[in-house]
Order: sequence, then structure tokens, then C-alpha cells
Amino acid sequence: METQTISKDETSCGPPADLGVPPIECRNLWKIYGDREKEALEAMKKENLNKEEVLARFGCGVGVVDASFTVNQGEIFCIMGLSGSGKSTLVRHVNRLIDPTAGSVLIEGKDINAMSMEQLRQTRAEKIGMVFQNMSLLPHKNVRQNVAFGLELRGIARKDRNKVAEEALEIVHLSEWGDCYPDELSGGMQQRVGLARALAADPSILLMDEPFSALDPLIRRQLQDQFLELSEKMNKTTLFITHDLDEAIRIGNRIAIMKDGVLVQIGTPEEIVTKPADDYVADFVAGISRLHLVYAHTVMWSLEYFKKRYPAVSLENCPTASPNEDLDALIDIMVGTDEKYISIIDCGKCVGVVTRGSLLRGIQGKEMDED
Repeated sequence: METQTISKDETSCGPPADLGVPPIECRNLWKIYGDREKEALEAMKKENLNKEEVLARFGCGVGVVDASFTVNQGEIFCIMGLSGSGKSTLVRHVNRLIDPTAGSVLIEGKDINAMSMEQLRQTRAEKIGMVFQNMSLLPHKNVRQNVAFGLELRGIARKDRNKVAEEALEIVHLSEWGDCYPDELSGGMQQRVGLARALAADPSILLMDEPFSALDPLIRRQLQDQFLELSEKMNKTTLFITHDLDEAIRIGNRIAIMKDGVLVQIGTPEEIVTKPADDYVADFVAGISRLHLVYAHTVMWSLEYFKKRYPAVSLENCPTASPNEDLDALIDIMVGTDEKYISIIDCGKCVGVVTRGSLLRGIQGKEMDED
């Protein structure tokens, strides 16, 4: 059956924005641990060996396998997978905490592995902020001093760095806690101090390695909400590592799923849920609700097909919706009318039709068939 797909970026009536040089770009990145890493790499390329075979033959551990991806300006790019999948290894290449066996990492178009140590320190200090699961706050410094610590290392005057620290604490709603010490704060508050510390340096890139995973569910969701608000306001480019699919779907503009060092699939939350690349991804998303992840542009018939299939049906009195209305909104529209169809309008014209049948199949996560 013919369908028409419109991505979120394609629903704008104007021309697409020029994204320029991406803040982060990984090209064919490999990481193999062990004395025979080069031999193992060649064998993996030629013979398509898996992790277990590489370990048995070469005594080497495989961390990342031929990973390539780009993170665009202002995007939250989530990398998720089970423990040992390679996600944390991968993110540590981005600020060169780990050197690759092969491949390259470009930060705003510059190969970070080709930088001198001085250039690397400057890049880390000015362009990249990191937020870990364990904040490692300095216990002998108060909250304000912890937030300003990176600026202190850069030689910023105390008055100036304290001013920046106060501004960062205000952003994360901790203005009144500047004189307190880390052991006086809850776990969620300590995470916010860590985020404020990263923001104080005003980096263009944030690397976040499971920053909320150790927190209680309610606090975790509150911090996710706050992070999303900050991300929209400050337009930071974020590489976000998580083992939680619900978190990745809630936060990420795009998601990369890893298994045994391999990026199995990269896509929007909707693409990951509706078009899993293999059984591994399908198992991951099996229990995920599609109501807020699948949109009208995915479940609608193209207007051309609809007219061919139902030439006598008039859409004149049908309710309307945009291509980016989710299933939950479409359900509300459908139950509030006696009509059988919803006309999907983009840039002032009808581009497709959602039928009751296609809506139900979208809820089920099944491929659409002829009504």
C-alpha cells in the first residue's frame, strides 16, 4: 500500500535551516583493547568476527565497532544499550578520554585526536562539558565553589567566576544553596550542581553519561523535565548516554541503540518504535506505548491513494489535524466526531487522510493495510 511520510523537519513551509558544520561527528570509530588490537582489527574487518571470537583468538576486548554518526547543532542525541554494550566507551572518545584504535572524532570540524595536548585542554575547557552519574563534587568546597571550579582552573578571577557560578545555580534552581556543602544536598540536588558546573563554562557541547540513573523515579523525571527545558532555552548540543529506553525516548531527538559495540540502529524515537531494524531492537521497544511517539504523517494514507481508493468520499466536513499530531491527539479528534476520517493539513492544503482503521493499526504498531 502506498503511504506518504513527512518528517518533522519537512513540515515547515519554508526552506530547511543550514545546519553548517556539525558539532560532533564520529567516522568509522573502532576501539579494541589488548596488545594485539591491530591484528584483531584487521581480522574483524576481513572476517566479520564477533566479540567472543576476537577474545578467543587475540585475547582482545571489543569496545566499539565501526561507529559513524553525526550530532547536529542543538540536538539531544541519545546512545542507549545494555551494560557492556559500549555506549560509555563511545562517549569517552568524544572528548578524547580514550584514544581510538581506528577512525576519527571531529569536534566542530576539527579532529580531536590530531590536537596537541594544549589544544585538547582548551577544547575540553571551552567547548565540552561533562556530566557523569557520579558528580565527584569536592567535599571541602561549597556548592558555589564547586560550580566555579572549572573557571578557577582557567584562571578566571574569583569575583567573575562567582558571578558565573551564581548565574548557573539560578538556571538549575539552586540559587539559595551556594554556601552549602555537597553532603548537605540530596542526590538530585547534587546532580543539578554537576549540571551547573558543566554549564558554568558555557560549552557548546554537553556529554552526559547516565546522569540520572541512580536517582529515584520521581526525582529522575523532574530532572529530565528540567534538562529538556534548559536544552530548549540554551540550545546546547548534547550526547546523552542511558540504558533506559523510556528516558531515551523522552529526551532524545534521535536515538542510537548499541549492542556488543555496534550501533544497531539510529533514528527518531518514532522510527525506532515503528521500524525496528532487527529483533534486538524490536524486543527493546516491545512494551513502549506509541500514543505519544507515532504521528499522523506515519499512519495517514496519502491523499492520492485515498482518492483512488475512495473516489466518492468527500473530506469537506472532516475534522483536520497537522502531520505532527500524535496518536493520542488523533484519538481525541476521532472520538469527538461522527466522521470516519481526519484530513491532514500541511501548509494550508490536504496532504493525507487518517482513517479509523489506520489509526487503530498505528496504535497496535502494525503495518497499515487496505481498509
